[in-house]
Amino acid sequence: MASAVAATADGPSLLPVPFRVAGTRQDTHDTWTLTLEPRAGPPLPVFAPGQFAMLYAYGAGEVPISLSGGGSDRTLVHTVRAVGTITARLCALAEGDTLGVRGPYGTPWPLAAAAGRDVIVVAGGIGLAPVRPVIRELVEHRDRYGRVTVLYGGRAPEELLYGDEVAAWAARGDVVIETIVDAADAGWRGRVGLVTKLVPLVDADPANAIAMMCGPEPMMRFTAAALGDRGIGPESVWVSLERSMKCGVGHCGHCQLGPLFVCKDGPVVRHDVAAPLMAVRGL
Repeated sequence: MASAVAATADGPSLLPVPFRVAGTRQDTHDTWTLTLEPRAGPPLPVFAPGQFAMLYAYGAGEVPISLSGGGSDRTLVHTVRAVGTITARLCALAEGDTLGVRGPYGTPWPLAAAAGRDVIVVAGGIGLAPVRPVIRELVEHRDRYGRVTVLYGGRAPEELLYGDEVAAWAARGDVVIETIVDAADAGWRGRVGLVTKLVPLVDADPANAIAMMCGPEPMMRFTAAALGDRGIGPESVWVSLERSMKCGVGHCGHCQLGPLFVCKDGPVVRHDVAAPLMAVRGL
């Protein structure tokens, strides 16, 4: 796969390429979506759904952020939550500002393996951002897949992402969208509870189903167990770990999970591979 940075004999360069902020949108009180375009340099690479880029805020540092849109044209879309100095700086960028980008890195979602199968997408909180390209693929090429179900949970109604787009997916009629929140306000008319509460609503053939999940690790563990109760085994469940990545190329070891380097062997990993490692205290 092509790289967003200059190639060397040893692999891609670690130098970020300047990108321009083409647009920003505030999604929640602490989350923004950035649309990025290259200022100069090599042609934009093809980012596969599930892969991530290292976004560099000049003067602050860089962080790994999964693709949440674009990637196959001259734009990248990333949804960022301000949880630290670097992400706060990224969220404060305005249209026309410059940041650095390197990538694409990591493993993609198994869309080729999903063809002809029932697909279940599960997201918790900002975990909807990394699976958004998957849902868009399922919607745009609906005839390639069996039944499609999206389960989305958030802490509160105001924390849910992409409200208009989620409503548009639900309105299609050929995609089932189920949402739930941990705590509701007086205006919420939907379900209340954990996202695992939605698993019994899934209409899928366990023998021909595949699930893709992104969210907090406890959520993914319990949801995988609930899917297992429905006959969908861990070999048919894929998770995005997105934990502790720092360099993006497996050099620093910061994201090592047993024998895996999440930035290279992940972030998308089959659950039967990830589950035993996630269960080990200290890994």
